[in-house]
Amino acid sequence: MNKEFVLRGQTASGGTEILNFSGAKPGYAYRLVEFSLFASTNIAGNLIALVGSMTAGNVAVAPTDPNFNDKGLIGTAVYNGSSIPNYYVPGGSSVINDTFLITQDLILMVQDQSGGDPINWQCRFVAEKMNNGEEAVANYNQFVIFDN
Repeated sequence: MNKEFVLRGQTASGGTEILNFSGAKPGYAYRLVEFSLFASTNIAGNLIALVGSMTAGNVAVAPTDPNFNDKGLIGTAVYNGSSIPNYYVPGGSSVINDTFLITQDLILMVQDQSGGDPINWQCRFVAEKMNNGEEAVANYNQFVIFDN
């Protein structure tokens, strides 16, 4: 099994994607180690403000209003860009809970604050081998978050 893999796509602003991990491989959990966003429009001619969130909960977390007290929120990302000198320094950043063991589906949500263009996203995960006890605890912890 590959230790590391990438999921990527393009999602409409305000849209969600389900990242399917349910039953991926018994005895394994996954950790999110990278979450990044990038515009799908001409970045040299626009003002761009993109935000994204990823949750293990049962409802998408609005990326415009993340709450870090939410145990299901495992990643947020932002990307800014502007053709106006000194307006935004182009670039992005993310905050990731890379200790969270993923065993069930995730919900990714993205929002373009300056328009309605689709947003490119990329997530990098690593696989973690678990024994039966670790797997039971990881499954239970994620189920409790999802069930709230």
